[in-house]
Formats: sequence, structure tokens, C-alpha cells
Amino acid sequence: MTPNNTIAVAMSGGVDSSAVAALLHAQGHDLIGLTLQLWNQRRLAGREGMPESVQGRCCSIDDVYDARRVAEHIGIPYYLVNAQDRFEEEVVRPFVSEYLAGRTPIPCTLCNNHLKFDQLLVTARQIGADRIATGHYARNHFDAQRGRWILSRPADRSKDQTYFLFGLTQEQLSRTLFPLGEMQKPAVREMAAEQGLELAQKPDSQEICFIPGGSYSQFLKAYLDEQGRELPDSSGELVASNGDVLGHHEGIHGFTVGQRKGLGLSSPNPLYVLNIHPDSHAVEVGTDDMLYSHTLKADRLNWVSIPQPGEPLRVAIKIRHRHEPAMATLCVIGHDRIEATFDEPQRAITPGQSAVFYQGDEVAGGGWIC
Repeated sequence: MTPNNTIAVAMSGGVDSSAVAALLHAQGHDLIGLTLQLWNQRRLAGREGMPESVQGRCCSIDDVYDARRVAEHIGIPYYLVNAQDRFEEEVVRPFVSEYLAGRTPIPCTLCNNHLKFDQLLVTARQIGADRIATGHYARNHFDAQRGRWILSRPADRSKDQTYFLFGLTQEQLSRTLFPLGEMQKPAVREMAAEQGLELAQKPDSQEICFIPGGSYSQFLKAYLDEQGRELPDSSGELVASNGDVLGHHEGIHGFTVGQRKGLGLSSPNPLYVLNIHPDSHAVEVGTDDMLYSHTLKADRLNWVSIPQPGEPLRVAIKIRHRHEPAMATLCVIGHDRIEATFDEPQRAITPGQSAVFYQGDEVAGGGWIC
């Protein structure tokens, strides 16, 4: 059978994915442009607490127009794929459920792990492409000695997106190209300009695509109202670590571990959210030094560059996108569950966030903090 060399480029309408399309086209590859329509950007606009404007958000309708214009400019076929129903089922609803339960999920990781790469690869094959290329800043290669595909951090560490990609399977990695993995962001913009792309200086998207203004609590209210549901009553007490009641709150959905603002408490020292207890609806607060912990547990694991270890493993663990990976010893403690002990205590380890395990530049694996 003749190998299929056509590549489907995941085009978000941003400068990175557009530069990937232009670069691969200039190299002579047969390309197809694909954009996933994930969310109706105007769906909740104008509801109570929600802004009318939808500018500056990932995957907006303006981004779709930009992606189409780039495809036309470089002369490749372009398809817009409606994945809104699946996005709502696999990303939005789990996000809502997690937040109402007092955890802090990461929608972008949920999207990559459960929808985006899977849907792109399925659609690519349906339209005649065997591989996809994306604008993520990451690197991957096949290690013949280990018999595994390896996911690694990019050359431009300031743009490293491997934290959001830890859930990719071996099969997905085998069919995915990350052409920007060896490049620095300024060089990407320069290349886009050289290719005649009008969006070469377009700002990066800063907001989650379905949460305008960045207010999770306002989104929850508007979304549930649209669904004909009321926000569950999770009001309760603000308590000190010794159990003393310091005040009252209107719902655990309004808090996340490490939060300082909006507590409504006066104290000689700044207070922060230490823990959220969904069963009792209590929100535990304390001083900054009390936010530090030596250990975390994670489940729903995915092992990438290595198989599941049978012995304690030394890794660097990243607990937030902007967190510098910290050295720890990781132990498997049960089916699909690990416990890690950091060499130095880490601040605000937050249930619902990802923990990604690194060995050097390689992503050993990752899971969800529990």
C-alpha cells in the first residue's frame, strides 16, 4: 500500500498554527487545513454577569475567519468541523461538575486529552490525511530502543505546552507533528511575516474559549441558568485550620486553593484558601506558609515516555502551567494512582489540576491531582 503523505494542519486562527501551515506548504507537503468549531462564542454573551464582547478568546469566530484566510492565502483545502456537542459533553460539563465539587479543573488539558487530538485524527483520516500537525510548542520522536514515542519540552521554554499534552497516547503521538518544537516564538512571527501572513503580529489568545472575562463563577451561573438549573447551594463556613469559624461564604464554587482575594475576612496577616471540603461545604483558610506541602496524590494517569514504573522514580513534577518543575520521588500506590514526595515543599497543590512528571526534557507521564 502506498503511504499517505498528506498532512492535516490543525488551524486555530492564531499565528502559531498558521505559521505551521505556511512552513509545511513551503516545504512541499500536501496539506489540508482543519479547524474544530468547539463553542458558540455568543451563546452566553450578555447573560447576567457575562460580557457582550467575545474578543481575544481562543477559538472565536474571528479565529475561524483568520484560519480560512490563511488557508486561502497559501492555497490549501480547508474544512471547518463542528465539534460543539462533543466539546460540551467532554469538556464543559465535566468542568462544571468539577468546579461545583470544589476542585479546579483545567479545560485546555481536558480538551486536548479527551477531544481535540482524537477528533482531529479521526477527521484527518476521513478526508485523506494520515497525520496531523499542530502549532503546539513541544517535541516528539520515536525511540527505537525503548519502542516508544517520546514527548519532550520545546526549545522555547517560555512557550512550553507539554503540560497540556500529557494525556496523548502513543498512537496519537505517532501521527502528530510539532513543527515549532525547535523554534523560538519571535522566529515564528518572523517566518509568518515572510510568508505574507497578515496575522504575523496577532496577539496570543489569553482566555479560555468558553469563559469570557475569566470569571469561572459567573460562567457557572450563566451556564446553569441556560440549562434551567439553579446553582446548587454549597454555602458554608470559612474556618481556620484549628476549626474556628471565621465567617460565612455563599458557595464553594467561588474558591480555589491559594486564593487570597474575595474572602471577606479581616486579619492582621493575609489569609488564603488552604482546602475546600465539598462534603461539609467548609472552606479552610490560613496564612501563606500553610499553603506549602511536601506531598501530592494523582490518579487517571497516562505514562508517555516510560511504562508505569514498578519502583520509586525520581522525577521533576509540574503542578501548574507556570510552575517550575520541582524534584520529587514518585511511587505507584495502587491501580492508576501515585503519590509523590517533593524534596522541597510546594505552594498551593490544587485538586483538579494536572501533575506532569518530567525526566530531563522528557514527559514521563502525568495525572490529575486528587
